[in-house]
Amino acid sequence: MHIEQLRDFCISKKGVTEHFPFDDVTLVFKVMGKMFLLTGLTSWEKGEAKINLKCNPEKAIELREEYEGITAGYHMSKKHWNTVLLNSSDVADALAKELINHSYELVVSGLTKKLQKELEEL
Repeated sequence: MHIEQLRDFCISKKGVTEHFPFDDVTLVFKVMGKMFLLTGLTSWEKGEAKINLKCNPEKAIELREEYEGITAGYHMSKKHWNTVLLNSSDVADALAKELINHSYELVVSGLTKKLQKELEEL
């Protein structure tokens, strides 16, 4: 997966916006103002395509045990976030997209009823 493919996949989701809230190299994707994916562009330039994704705590542990390319979230809550090394030997694009969808859906499910309704109306 290339950075453009990642961006296109994320931005195509309902209610998603992209930001650089921390610095000029940390790209953050939010749904209705809540973060579901972030990535450092510097790592992509070095050939290390990594993304941080929100994850159900139990599933996060299972994924870390099953895949070498999935570790506890770098600079994030280790309970709720995973770092996923894209293009690694055991993380195919299909799995990465599944995990991005999980992160997005997890964040959407945690939105207020009002924000969920606004999202549905988009």
